[in-house]
Formats: sequence, C-alpha cells, structure tokens
Amino acid sequence: MKSFDVPVHYRSSIVTAIKQKRKAADKLKKDFTPTILDAGSLQLILARHFGFCYGVENAIEIAFRAIAENPNKRVFLLSEMIHNPGVNADLQTLGVKFIMDTKGNMLMSWDELTSDDIVVIPAFGTTLELEKTLRDKGIEPSRYETTCPFVEKVWNRAEKIGKDGYTIVIHGKPNHEETRATFSHSKANTASVVVKDMEQAQHLAKFITGELPTEQFNTDFKGQYSEGFDVAKDLQRIGVVNQTTMLASETQGISDYLKQVIVNHYQPANIADNFADTRDTLCYATNDNQSAVQGMLETEADLAIVIGGYNSSNTSHLVELCELKLPTYFIKDEYCLESASLIRHFDLHTHTETATNDYLPFKTPLRIMITSGASCPDALVERVMERLAELTGQSGALQTAAAQWQ
Repeated sequence: MKSFDVPVHYRSSIVTAIKQKRKAADKLKKDFTPTILDAGSLQLILARHFGFCYGVENAIEIAFRAIAENPNKRVFLLSEMIHNPGVNADLQTLGVKFIMDTKGNMLMSWDELTSDDIVVIPAFGTTLELEKTLRDKGIEPSRYETTCPFVEKVWNRAEKIGKDGYTIVIHGKPNHEETRATFSHSKANTASVVVKDMEQAQHLAKFITGELPTEQFNTDFKGQYSEGFDVAKDLQRIGVVNQTTMLASETQGISDYLKQVIVNHYQPANIADNFADTRDTLCYATNDNQSAVQGMLETEADLAIVIGGYNSSNTSHLVELCELKLPTYFIKDEYCLESASLIRHFDLHTHTETATNDYLPFKTPLRIMITSGASCPDALVERVMERLAELTGQSGALQTAAAQWQ
C-alpha cells in the first residue's frame, strides 16, 4: 500500500515499531489479537489495528501540500478535513481557515471567496451542490480534493446500481458530512433515502410492506429522502450502501434485514430483481479497527481508553463496542488524564464531556485496553501511553517494554 508524506510529529517510534512487526508476522491481517506491553504493574493492551487509515493519511498529505504549494494565496478547508482537533488546529496555525462547520453551517460568506483562493475538500467528500458553488466562483474543487477513495467507492457503487433501477438506502448519520455527500451523489442518479440505524430501517420496512400509509413517509423521514420520492414505486427495488465510518456489523444487519423484508413481501424468483448486492462498499479500515477491538475484548482488562475527536463517527463506534464489556473512557488527548484519580472524557449518551473520579482501580497488575480512531495520530496514542505510565509510576518499565519492539 502507498506510503504518504505525513508530518513527522504525527508519527510514533513505539507504535510504528509495533505495527511494523505485527504486519510482518501477519501479512494477511487475520490475527486480531492485541499487543500487550508489560510495564511492571501496568499492562497496556493495544488493539491490533488503530489510528490513521489510508484515506486520512492521503488527506493530510494533500492538505499540507496545498499550503506548501501556495505560499502567497489564501487556503481554505471546506470543513474539518478529518475529525481530529489536533490536526485541524495544526492547519489553522498555518493560516488555513474553515468555510463551514461539520454540520454545514457557514462560518463565512461565499462572497468572501475569489478565484485566486485555494479550497481543500475534506476526506469525507462533499456534495455536488457545493462543488458547483466552488466552480461558479472559479475554484476547481478537484485540485486539492482529499476525498477518501473508499468513500468514492460507495459513490460509484451507488451510481451503478442507481442506473440499474434500484433505490439507494444509505445507512448513516443524516447530518454527517460524509452522509450528506453520499446522499447528494446518490440522488443525482436515483431515488435515495437515509436510515440512521436499525430502528429506522425497521420503520422503513413498514412502508415497503404497506403497514404504514405512504403519506406518513414524508413526515417520518423528513430531510432524509430525495425530492419526488415515490414510496409505492421506489421501495420495490433497493440497495443498501453506507457511511463508511458506521459499525460494519450494523450496516450488514440492516442490509440483511431489508433483504429479508423484500423476499417475504415480493417473493421474487431472483432476489437480484428486487435487491442489489452491495457488500463491497464496506470500508476495510473500519472493518479492521472494529475487528481489532472485538479481538482485544477477548482479553481480560480493567478498563478501556479510546482516543479520538469527540465528533468522530468511527471512533464513537469503537467506544460503543468497548462499552459492551467494560468501563470505557473516550478521550481526545493525554491532557484528559488529569491525575491518577480524575479523568475527563466524552459521554456518547449525553454528548457532553464529563469527569469521573477514581477511574483507575487499585490493583496489580492494572490492565488497560487502548485503541484510537482512524483520524488519531499514533504520536497521540504514544503520549497517552506515557501519561498512564507516569500516573502509575511505571515510566521506566514502559520504556523497557517498548524497547523490545524497536
């Protein structure tokens, strides 16, 4: 796989050494057991896969290249390039400004842009409508487009099956940048509707079977369907694609469920007449990171720490997986570990940062699981490891354990 020119301060000598040795021993990526660093009374259990993925490294390389190649021009990001506060802050320090926030709210006026400006498209991609807005300004969006190739793969698959006469059902968070982009590209070719979870998929099924009146659809899925959506016609032939950062198992579960609903209702002689096969739209990095967490959870531990931006969808799903088994703390950086008795972390259920006392059990050895989202630099993971070792008095032991991998 291609290597990228990413700023060295995002790299970690410890994590890189571990990843390289694990990769050499498991080239087909079939081993999802974690790596255990034995630092005396502290044992750090690292997921087999975590951190920057192909799409994120590609985006970072392009964004920093855009800055370097245009020293005398204004450089803008359409929105956050990736969901990592540190990386976005680095870009802002270099003078990059955001045009809108992650929800699509404008942070400046389009009138402020000129044809001389540089605009970087984020890794999530963007809508066809926003691409047109930029071109109307004399700005070519594809010049510094960092859209993840695996997001584009979803778009291409949606276009193909859309032109084959299927309606696209998108599993994603309706207000997420990637979902908005995928919805825009999809509806350009066919009727499209977004479902955020299995509950909404089950609700959609009631319109497929006729259990709910068609006129109720417009209210129940407001803002989540394409213009002119015809419930009676457009739900007869469907295909499911996803926001690539969702739980892969949930996307597959939704697809399998809707497929069975179609089979039971229409009883087609050939399932392909009513349901498109879209298994190939699942992102490899999302799959690997989630499988690695599931493999890590087979090991006994006292708590889990998941590192990433609080608005990161893929990171939030890693948190959800860990929460099923043990106390889990979602943190954005090492500074969240204020002391051995106090941690600041994000609560997915209340969507607020909170503080928890006495999060580290008094036991030996203390076993802590660690993973991170796809937009989290390995250097940040290393700093969290070092902070945990510092708080438990095992800094020297961690250095010794890490040296065995280098």
